[in-house]
Amino acid sequence: MTLAKSHMPISQRLAQYCQPIAAVDQVLVASACSILLFGLVMIASAGIDVSEQLFGVPYHFAMRQFIYMVLGLLAAVLISVMPVVYWQKLSAAFLLIAFLLLFLVLIPGIGQEIKGSRRWIDLGPFGFQPSEFAKVAMVLYVSAYLVRRRDEVTSSWAGFLKPILVLSFSVLLLLMEPDFGSVVVILGTVLAMLFLGGVKPGQFFLAMIAALSAVAVMAFAEKYRVQRLLAFRDPWADENVYGSGYQLTQSLIAFGRGEWFGVGLGNSMQKLFYLPEAHNDFIIAIIAEELGLLGVLILFALYVMMIRRIFKVGRLAELKNNLFGAFTCYGIGILFSGQAFINVGVNTGLLPTKGLTLPLVSAGGTSLIVSIALIALVNRIYAETLQLKGEKE
Repeated sequence: MTLAKSHMPISQRLAQYCQPIAAVDQVLVASACSILLFGLVMIASAGIDVSEQLFGVPYHFAMRQFIYMVLGLLAAVLISVMPVVYWQKLSAAFLLIAFLLLFLVLIPGIGQEIKGSRRWIDLGPFGFQPSEFAKVAMVLYVSAYLVRRRDEVTSSWAGFLKPILVLSFSVLLLLMEPDFGSVVVILGTVLAMLFLGGVKPGQFFLAMIAALSAVAVMAFAEKYRVQRLLAFRDPWADENVYGSGYQLTQSLIAFGRGEWFGVGLGNSMQKLFYLPEAHNDFIIAIIAEELGLLGVLILFALYVMMIRRIFKVGRLAELKNNLFGAFTCYGIGILFSGQAFINVGVNTGLLPTKGLTLPLVSAGGTSLIVSIALIALVNRIYAETLQLKGEKE
């Protein structure tokens, strides 16, 4: 049998590895691509004036986003031909790499400090954000752990506490940057995955109480976070409207100007140097201003379609006993939905300000490439799950 395989033509071997590419989850890919294109158009609109002033080119941010999109699609092609079992085997290695990167970003000269935080590693014309890689690494590690130690997780404290210790270490490194937004996302994602993995309700609720208590302590541990909380409580107060609450008030003005149908694509006033990060963390405010509630609801519908499909692929994998694929899909779905919820909540004043992008929409290289790669991984899981019994959905 081994000899027969060794004499198999190269074209047939490649066909074996590339076969899952033919099985494409059309709903998942179509919704993700629609969100990508939606985001590219809005970045071109939201960043045009700032781009012109800073770089002398009106579409600098849009062109960079397009380059990141191409890099993300290249990563997606590589992921599409890589069996999911490799991700499971390499999950611990990915986690160690993530920890190393989170440590390196703290070193002056390697980590790039922007607005008081060291979140980026300078790679010349581009910046790499280790926290985005860490989110993926944690999802893969916890998925592999839940498969490998499932009996231990569901029956003992030791099985539950081991991933909690790993989570705590990653949270500590992120707080040293600091990146409080990523801490909240990773905490929520990992705890939700452990709950889906079958931990005892008592353990889960105890962990939730501990996590919420830790978040509350961290929120009041730094002066700037306290100022953000005060601004969140009353952004229109005189001491906040031009201080910590400025970004939120400008975002709310954008939402108010948009009303039902918006002021028209390209006609935003808030992007004219009133709303900081209009093409990035606060892009949903510009979408609301230019396209109105209707445009926001269309984007939300695309997100619901994509995330619902991710969970459906996870359920399909679970039914066919592809547990690593199932937990990975659940983790990715929670990651996307949690980050999108926090971003929109910040923009609308539902949550205090945090530096989190809107997945697949906001400008940002690492975030975009990682998000596209995750969609490709879900599609790979979908294809392999269908192959388990040679079925088509």
